[in-house]
Amino acid sequence: MADVKPLRAPDRIEPTPRNTPAVAAQREKDDRQVLRELLEFKDESAELETGEELLFLRPGHQQRTLKRLRRGYFSVADTIDLHHMGVETARKVLLDFIDQALNRHLGCVRVVHGKGLRSRHLPKLKIMTNQTLRKHPNVIAFASCRPVEGGTGATNVLLSARPGARR
Repeated sequence: MADVKPLRAPDRIEPTPRNTPAVAAQREKDDRQVLRELLEFKDESAELETGEELLFLRPGHQQRTLKRLRRGYFSVADTIDLHHMGVETARKVLLDFIDQALNRHLGCVRVVHGKGLRSRHLPKLKIMTNQTLRKHPNVIAFASCRPVEGGTGATNVLLSARPGARR
């Protein structure tokens, strides 16, 4: 075997390593973390008082939409009551409720959060609802209900069903 020499193949092509495209895995993780942080509850105590009305209209939509929502023009398709829940539990339940409403193609839903009259300091569920709804990409507008429907202890939410806006 000492005298054996390997044969050369005239048509052999040497393999070259393929350059696989880079995946920005860390950037994707960072983007998901930013979204989680945006939806987290932060206690901004001076933000709301017990009887204050909640109002919000996403930029790019007409003021008329908010006026119609405040006057009860839109039919409320579903309601959720957050009473007697902790803030974190209520936030998760609220986000799940909105996602289910979007999957069912509902346009307007009601969130009953209470006025915070029995809260020790501030209406925590009301503050959390305000912050969470403002940050959700599918919420077009929200407004406190009319007195007949719960007043400042409940909020009507107008949802957008555009697929590109979903999380």
